[in-house]
Amino acid sequence: MSSIIWKLVGPGAGVLSAAVASRVTRKVWVTLTKSPPPDNPEDPDVAWREAVAWALASGAIIGVTRLLVERQAAVWYRKSFGEQPPGLGAGRDGRDV
Repeated sequence: MSSIIWKLVGPGAGVLSAAVASRVTRKVWVTLTKSPPPDNPEDPDVAWREAVAWALASGAIIGVTRLLVERQAAVWYRKSFGEQPPGLGAGRDGRDV
């Protein structure tokens, strides 16, 4: 039963965090650049500098946010069920993380 819960909570946390991080990234971009982010960075009409900056910023913020949320979901799972979520494995020192 607990593995079914993790199959819902784990990906759900990731999707939710990516959506929130995307909105935050857009707001930060507008605040810093005073212009909207590129709708499609792959468009040849978007300057390379802007396309690369957007890719780096959005990738970093979304990745870090997703990591933080998924780690917190794993902490919640471990506290709730007394075991590591399925598929996370052991830490570097061989103990469950």
